[in-house]
Amino acid sequence: MFMETSFIIQSAQSGNLNSFNEIVLKYQNRLFNLALRMLGSEDCAEDAVQNAFILAFRSLACYRGGSFDFWLLRILKNICYDELRRQKRQPTCPLEPWLHDDEEVETPAWLTDPTQNPTGDVEMAELEQAIQNGLRSLPPEYCILITLIDIDGLNYAEAAHILALPLGTVKSRLARARLKLRAILLRQPGLLPNDYSRPGPRLARSLIFAG
Repeated sequence: MFMETSFIIQSAQSGNLNSFNEIVLKYQNRLFNLALRMLGSEDCAEDAVQNAFILAFRSLACYRGGSFDFWLLRILKNICYDELRRQKRQPTCPLEPWLHDDEEVETPAWLTDPTQNPTGDVEMAELEQAIQNGLRSLPPEYCILITLIDIDGLNYAEAAHILALPLGTVKSRLARARLKLRAILLRQPGLLPNDYSRPGPRLARSLIFAG
């Protein structure tokens, strides 16, 4: 049972390491899942989350209230941005499939749709791999918007708060991100589903109407 979040934060701000450990336990899974989706590698995600918590601990005095998890996510976002830029200069962390038990699979769990055939098919596997590759090729500011909204399921306002951007900027930037990713996928004829009803990742359905 976690202590009341506000009490934990106040205690951690006073230098109580046990309270900060409570913060880590409370938020580490959410931060790890976002970092994994952005960076595509468990090792890279673990490093990003660790660095985010270190920076958060050093910056606790700067926290002035509001959504604490969004404050943490904003710190993590900046760290992931730096890592994505580094990967573009020297790629070291490929987007790899994962499961919570660390078992490697061919189909990434965060791209699957619960309505699809559990055995999967070749076309869907090709689409999911193309989406992974496409996300990795996007600028970091596009990648994180698609990750937060189309994959993680946040709404525009929540994403705007995390990214410290105006709502209109989030909407217009996401539209450009979807168009860019859609253009990448359309380079492979027949890859993107041509109708909304066809089973597939939620992100793929968003891309159908991106044009």
